[in-house]
Amino acid sequence: MYDSRWATLELWDVEPPGVERFDHHVVRLHHVAVAAVVDDRERVLMLWRYRFVPGSFGWELPGGIVDEGEDPRQAALREVEEETGWRPDALQHVVTYQPMVGMVDSPHEIFVGRGAERVGDPTDVEEAGHVAWVPLSEVPALMARGELSGSGTLVALLHLLSSHCPSRDGQQ
Repeated sequence: MYDSRWATLELWDVEPPGVERFDHHVVRLHHVAVAAVVDDRERVLMLWRYRFVPGSFGWELPGGIVDEGEDPRQAALREVEEETGWRPDALQHVVTYQPMVGMVDSPHEIFVGRGAERVGDPTDVEEAGHVAWVPLSEVPALMARGELSGSGTLVALLHLLSSHCPSRDGQQ
């Protein structure tokens, strides 16, 4: 129905088990990689950006499109450096998920890492926004105020928070 370098809209003829056949719209977007980098002071590298679709500012983790043939981990490393001017020491894959599984096909790869080296200013100034190391302890308040943007940011930060919270028996 529609095809551009950014999005494709398709009309599918669907017949799920036990349900009558129907038409269903499917949006295909890019493969995306997002990275949460934490320093030795338990702060996470974030960007304060304006997003015109919701018409608001919010905190996001660096990330972006995985180029054709590119390894998602390399894409995450590249995006962190381009958008923040920091080069992560290493990134570990946490999860791949679909943000709107019933309607949108856009695999999101989430990576986390500890430590980064400052290598200069962001080179992707359109995406950079304000770069800051935000205390992980402030994430729940940012979430409560609606200041976190994007599902990739939320998934990665919730993973970090869950891995930093003591379990019920007091173990980390």
